[in-house]
Amino acid sequence: MPPPIEETWPAVCLLRPQMGENIGAVARVLLNFGLVSLRLVAPRDRWPNPKAEQVAVGADTVLKAARVEWSVEEALSDATLVLAATARPRGLEKPVWGPREAASKLRAAIAAGERPVVMFGPEASGMETDEVARADAILTLPVNPGFASLNLANAVAVFAYAYAEARQETDAPVWFQGDNPPATQEELDGLFAHLEAELEHGRFFHPMDKAPLMKRNLRSMFMRARLTQQEAQTMRGVIKALTIGRGGRKKGDEGA
Repeated sequence: MPPPIEETWPAVCLLRPQMGENIGAVARVLLNFGLVSLRLVAPRDRWPNPKAEQVAVGADTVLKAARVEWSVEEALSDATLVLAATARPRGLEKPVWGPREAASKLRAAIAAGERPVVMFGPEASGMETDEVARADAILTLPVNPGFASLNLANAVAVFAYAYAEARQETDAPVWFQGDNPPATQEELDGLFAHLEAELEHGRFFHPMDKAPLMKRNLRSMFMRARLTQQEAQTMRGVIKALTIGRGGRKKGDEGA
């Protein structure tokens, strides 16, 4: 029996995958190109899945080591860099990278200590806009715009091949990294929840039917800043000072 696989970066995350066969095919193509970290969010069918194991053929170690979560938040909690693979940017203000550019930048980011995750949406409908909003950048594949729908395993294969190709380069592009580590998705979620709660208390989200869009825009603004852990903590301190300090709510007030 082969030794258990340890999670390495980048990880590939499948959101709500619908068919075990596709999960098995993804596991196989990952191992083909030297990637072993697979995460699954709320797979439609029971897990472990016999059909996934049948199709994986030789990559069952990747399936057995796959991390299964039931929410995107849990699956991305430790990630410091997130890519969303989608053909539809949906008007979000995010960098758009092709597979080679993404692979090269991920390689440099990993060398700098980042923990990247690449998300792929479910087969039928792709990712929801709020899920894409969680990403730092969008990964797009050079498909025919008149027939852009790509099989899940094939889409992962294009990325995995580009990443394997980038690994053969002798020099990696420089990836900016300060003295403080980047904020994780879990830390950013805490910041956004804190900010949104105080903005709701201050009736910022008006009219209410525009609140989801306004929240996505706020998230995108902070995501572009690529906050460090220290910066995320500082921002939470700023929010607290503005709401509890002079002229704001006092300790003991509802929601303070």
